[in-house]
Amino acid sequence: MNQEQFDKVAAGDGFVAALDQSGGSTPKALRLYGVEEDQYDGEVEMFDRIHEMRTRIVTSKAFGGDRVLGAILFEQTMDREVDGRPTGDYLWSVKGVVPFLKVDKGLADEADGAQVMKPIDGLDDLLDRAVARGMFGTKMRSVIKLADSAGVDAVVDQQFDIGEQILAKGLVPIIEPEIDINSPQKAEAEALLRDAIARRLDALADGQKVMLKLTLPEADDFYRALVDHPAVLRVVALSGGYTREEANARLARNPGVIASFSRALTEGLSAQQTDEDFDVTLDGAIQSIYDASVA
Repeated sequence: MNQEQFDKVAAGDGFVAALDQSGGSTPKALRLYGVEEDQYDGEVEMFDRIHEMRTRIVTSKAFGGDRVLGAILFEQTMDREVDGRPTGDYLWSVKGVVPFLKVDKGLADEADGAQVMKPIDGLDDLLDRAVARGMFGTKMRSVIKLADSAGVDAVVDQQFDIGEQILAKGLVPIIEPEIDINSPQKAEAEALLRDAIARRLDALADGQKVMLKLTLPEADDFYRALVDHPAVLRVVALSGGYTREEANARLARNPGVIASFSRALTEGLSAQQTDEDFDVTLDGAIQSIYDASVA
């Protein structure tokens, strides 16, 4: 493990950029960016267009390790290059941004008010490639929709079981048990989730550390015990469908939690913008998210 990267993630000021839209979410991300589905033909061209968008973001003068601690990448992004360098190497060597890799393969059907992850076939090989390509850690997402203890426990146990496999490879897992912001039982689900996570954190071996990516809670500072837990390297928050303004406001009321926004980061960016306008828009987004993360 790279100690400089570890120290930056553990104690640096800033946030983690989520640039990991996958096959299912890429068309929407491109549409919001001003690239319609009739402007590319098939999956290969679709991923070419999203890589162009991501390249424009990470090469922008607004994007750097002074405010962005890390970036979560889709597998194809890890395998591609930016300015002639492997993406992870570009992020760290040129921008000072710590690279992470999304490893999940999407969600299973809902059961007990939650969606666990689909099986991650070939995970060992993917993790070996991630290590070879300079990734610091990984990210994987599940979704909780109701305050059902069976569903919450299933999500958390799967996340931590796979997280231990990731830890064994020398990578730091970002465990993401998202709670749907539209859940009619959001606050109750958050209470169940906090307790389930604490139980699994307490069971980790001494010295093992994970990161948590959580939905912004209804009660301010609700996850303080997790932020302070010795097995937690960092707690980051997803925007979850909130506007950037709402996400930033909620984030600022949760000290010790930093952002890991995707759509809220790219809000307002457009393929049709000049490079100058693009950089100005991105700079404003990064500064607002940074400010909320260090509040």
